[in-house]
Amino acid sequence: MRYVKWSFLTLIFLIIVAFFHYTLPQRDIVRIVNTYEERQDFGWNGIFWAGPNAGSATAPNRDVLFIQTVLANGNPMVYRNEDTGWGWPPYFKFDTANLQTEAADAVSNRDAPEWYAMTHYGWRIELCSAFTSAVGLRPVVVPDATLIPLVNLVFFVLLAIVLFALWRVWVRFRRRRIDPVLEDIDEASDEVRGRARGLWRRITGR
Repeated sequence: MRYVKWSFLTLIFLIIVAFFHYTLPQRDIVRIVNTYEERQDFGWNGIFWAGPNAGSATAPNRDVLFIQTVLANGNPMVYRNEDTGWGWPPYFKFDTANLQTEAADAVSNRDAPEWYAMTHYGWRIELCSAFTSAVGLRPVVVPDATLIPLVNLVFFVLLAIVLFALWRVWVRFRRRRIDPVLEDIDEASDEVRGRARGLWRRITGR
């Protein structure tokens, strides 16, 4: 039973970690090599895509903007560029066209590279045709620039404060409401056991 419990808790923990890893912003240092638009037909992998851009009609397929880049380590990385709108994740992104224009203006070649910090969320899973989603773009001087994840740090600090506050509320509630009830139950159980032992002694004469 212990293994089942720990397996369940581990599974819950991994789901929470995966959720935060997918949702929270990440940044890559990239060199932009191309931008393009391609029609996509959505099937079972639709969970990895955003909805239609703000103001667009809902359809089983649509044109999606992409940004092709090369990471600082030389590996290719392709980002989708879609609005999040008022949906999830809550990036409230409505400037897809602007970001695509910025990316197109930032194209550079290998001989004269220009490096940019690409803010994004999601996962790049080639097997599922899933692309991480670009959110923002800003220039950096060198490809090994240090990027401090301030948004994530602030989020986890606030999350820790909220969880600590909830834990304190639970501890106080347990001390005031639950522990007295459990103590009364223990006292009642002790009293019942004492009476049962007395009755048994009278019956058996021991």
